[in-house]
Amino acid sequence: MIIKGNILDVFNNSVFPAEITVKNGLFEKIKPLDDENLEGIIIPGFIDSHIHIESSMLTPSQFAKVAVRHGSTSAICDPHEIANVGGIEAIDFFVDDAKIAPFDFYFTAPSCVPATPFETSGAILDEKDIKKLLVRDDFVALGEMMNFPGVLNDDESVLAKLNASKELSKPIDGHAPLLSGEDLDKYIGAGISTDHECSSFQEAIEKKEKGMKIMVRSGSSAKNLDAIFDLDERISYWKNHGSNDNLEENLKKPIFDFLVSDDKHADDLIKGYLNEDIKKAASFGIDIIEAIKMVTINPASHYNLNSGAIAEGRKANFVVIDNFDDFNIKRTYVGGKLVYDNGKVLFDAAEDNFKNTFDLSRKSPEDFDVTYEGESVEVNVVKCFNGELLTENDTAVLNVKNSLIQPDLERDILKIAVVERYGGNSIANGFISGFNLSNGAIASSISHDSHNIIVIGTNSTEMAEAVNLLIENEGGLVVVNEGLKKSLPLPVAGLMSNKSAEEVSALYKELLDEAKKLNCELDSPFMTMSFMALLVIPSLKISNKGLFDVDEFSFKDLIVD
Repeated sequence: MIIKGNILDVFNNSVFPAEITVKNGLFEKIKPLDDENLEGIIIPGFIDSHIHIESSMLTPSQFAKVAVRHGSTSAICDPHEIANVGGIEAIDFFVDDAKIAPFDFYFTAPSCVPATPFETSGAILDEKDIKKLLVRDDFVALGEMMNFPGVLNDDESVLAKLNASKELSKPIDGHAPLLSGEDLDKYIGAGISTDHECSSFQEAIEKKEKGMKIMVRSGSSAKNLDAIFDLDERISYWKNHGSNDNLEENLKKPIFDFLVSDDKHADDLIKGYLNEDIKKAASFGIDIIEAIKMVTINPASHYNLNSGAIAEGRKANFVVIDNFDDFNIKRTYVGGKLVYDNGKVLFDAAEDNFKNTFDLSRKSPEDFDVTYEGESVEVNVVKCFNGELLTENDTAVLNVKNSLIQPDLERDILKIAVVERYGGNSIANGFISGFNLSNGAIASSISHDSHNIIVIGTNSTEMAEAVNLLIENEGGLVVVNEGLKKSLPLPVAGLMSNKSAEEVSALYKELLDEAKKLNCELDSPFMTMSFMALLVIPSLKISNKGLFDVDEFSFKDLIVD
């Protein structure tokens, strides 16, 4: 194949007219031309260097159909979510589905299955399992090491996984929210090279200056791009690290390394992907070519991928855009093959499925009651925030009626529970603020990282109804309100649908509308709820075994002493 156009050279930050020859899926020859009349710009295909495909609620092949519309040709996926549900067998299903699409899926070996010993998951991957994955060519790194206490405390199993990756010369991804000082030094010293959990410029710059590569995240729930590209922070930084004469030029530098999504719901993915992150970075004054490099040559170099640049010998993954200002994606090529052409995706996805992993009994309202003898009681409350994965540990004095602790809707203190789905039937109950539900309940079988059922509601009866509907659907998302029952079934491991992004998005939007009718004001209530069970992000979370203090890395009593 031969194609002519204005070529973006990410090595020299230049654009020049050229003729490209593609053979056997690679760029065989780049021939500069003396032609100023060529239309469009040819740029490398975008690489998402950290994403959990499962959070899109789409299978990999369905995900690819949306990603190519937005110029993405590659994704480095951590199959951590489906691994926690079904182990190696589930990972193999995931990888096989990904192979169906003309899209470059790479994988990281999930380092934390389960993420902690303080929850019940559907599988356990030890250091031997990790090594078996890492020797495979399509596994390019060790997945995010969320068990940072294990690193700091020299846990033998954790260190064995890190050493397995080092022996194979594969990078190690990190996960270290708010880690700083000497603890951060030890974490980095263990060989961990990236972090995507920075929520402020100062956190990001400390990690960057200590040698980490920083992933600037823009997901459906966690949106950190605004904070990390904050103009005032960058001005202050460059005034201390450069000359005032060069301030304007320095502000065009991104400082950090990658743009990533981490978790992206189908409805957001339809609207845009890394292409929108590039444009947003440019709106903060970052040079557009530098922003493009954050999703092309930078991740390709770090993960040793033969892509990320339009250069002889590299894989012919590229995109044709109209111009840098409008940045409209016209065509997308993977391995020299046209996969998206002016609004039309040129391949189909699979309709594969993975075995059902739900093993639990139907629930009754009494399962969600919290008893106490007295007229009132002080309890610990999970306090969550819009657009954040971080929570706080709050307390509240609640009334007790007929020996049952009552939620307080006027103060936005609701009931929350996690129901184990892998055969043990354990349930942990607690209280949460930040969702502002006026009535009803919402529930999901997506709850990071073990993906037990999580439910938030104003009363035990509708919480039980929501959980039972999830059991009937073999997974998904649910809204229950005064007889109304709305659901989005996710039968693929209780995490994904093999339907199209449009179908999944339509049902998801219906659920969001119903959640808003309950007066929930969160931008992404189901995504936020899913992270309330994530025991590796501060400060107070809940698993099927109880309330968990992430700062102390230990369980916490519901009742305040």
